[in-house]
Amino acid sequence: MKTLIASALLLAAPAWALAQTAPQPAGKPAAQAEAKKSASKASTKPAAAKSAAAKSNKAAGEAHRAVAKASPTSSRTQLHSGAMQVAAGISAAETALTPQELAIAENVYTGRMACELGAFVEVEADAQSPGRFYVHGKGFRYHMSPVVSVTSAVRLEDQRAGAVWIQIANKSMLMNQKLGQRMADECMSPQQVTVAEAIRKNPPPSLLETPAAK
Repeated sequence: MKTLIASALLLAAPAWALAQTAPQPAGKPAAQAEAKKSASKASTKPAAAKSAAAKSNKAAGEAHRAVAKASPTSSRTQLHSGAMQVAAGISAAETALTPQELAIAENVYTGRMACELGAFVEVEADAQSPGRFYVHGKGFRYHMSPVVSVTSAVRLEDQRAGAVWIQIANKSMLMNQKLGQRMADECMSPQQVTVAEAIRKNPPPSLLETPAAK
């Protein structure tokens, strides 16, 4: 009897050893791999979140710097716009000539006029501002407006520059009141040349002359 039991144990031992060394079922490694993959994904999520947060912060910083850079430009634009509005207001005020001033402007002689000492002055109507004129020559250019005068002379002024253009029947002259000097004299348009010739040929009687006795 003992001999039979011992024989049975000897036969069962190899089968038990084979069972212990047999490979694991195929499902377990797959489950382990899936678990590792999930863990890997879970570990990458915080990194992705950090990267997204970093990009967001960077974008916000760039936007702030862009606004900071744009602010001075915006201020300069506003100042320029304000200056343009002021200039437009001044221009609008300049265009408001009175009917009397417009009547004076109609009598202004225009064109290039020869003056004494080889100088010249050119009077040109301002096409953008009816009633005003550009008076220019060598080294100067004035924008002039008609001014009502107590005399019969036609008078134009550039008040900013202090320049005055005076036109009488036989000649015109340009003065700079700020500098206290006469810039051009004996300037004549063709109409004034005609008057000057008539005066030369038939000079008016002097106020100092006594009337001839009858």
